[in-house]
Amino acid sequence: MPSNHRVEEVLTGFKEGRVTLEDTVREISGLRIDMVAGMANLDTGRKVRCGIPEVILAEGKTPAQVTDITEKAVKAGRRIIVSRLSPDHSAALETLSRDRNFQLESYVQAAMAVISTSPAPAAEGGIVAIITAGTSDIRVAEEARVIAREMGCQVKTAYDVGAAGIHRLFPALKECLDASVFIVAAGREGTLPGVVAGLVDRPVIGVPVSTGYGYMGRGKAALASMLQSCSVIAVVNIDAGFVAGAFAAQIATMARKT
Repeated sequence: MPSNHRVEEVLTGFKEGRVTLEDTVREISGLRIDMVAGMANLDTGRKVRCGIPEVILAEGKTPAQVTDITEKAVKAGRRIIVSRLSPDHSAALETLSRDRNFQLESYVQAAMAVISTSPAPAAEGGIVAIITAGTSDIRVAEEARVIAREMGCQVKTAYDVGAAGIHRLFPALKECLDASVFIVAAGREGTLPGVVAGLVDRPVIGVPVSTGYGYMGRGKAALASMLQSCSVIAVVNIDAGFVAGAFAAQIATMARKT
């Protein structure tokens, strides 16, 4: 097997006294990859390297594959997030957690679970606000909320405050003005992120949701509207709650540190 040049560089730096033991351990941990049953490369160093936990996407995997990967990851000493769960996936994870004495936290609306042997991270990474236009958008917002919380952020939510009843938005915003970043999820015509961005002086992340029907339905009109917004917003892909939550948590953590 070819040597890993980055590992050689780190160990040489430690040997020569240029790198501390603590930094050496952190660097090597960040480069760690574990193979699971010949079917998956588990990036167990992602949290150390990027600050973003690796999420196991259950969609497209069998329940057995999901439990094999999850068990390996938990045994590596991590809190593991599993997303896009079907009822069969959830049942398999419940059995795994019971048999292996793992802690299981289920988030039904988000179709997610956290499996671990350790407590949740302290909420020290700043404040993320999550707003939805409608009740149908909550499932994607909840995915973002789980990720942001697992990255150590405090999360405030305000759901079903869309532009069809714009008077609902203002009291909701008032409760969230101490947030460092806003995630705004909306389907149909996707108006709300641009409206929020025109009212706050913080970064806004628009999340188009695959609600709506007919012409440009399933989130396409919402995505197009957000991309054409005259307000300054960042936009993630349709239903990309994980991406929005992780990006927002990075922003909030940086804001807390400054």
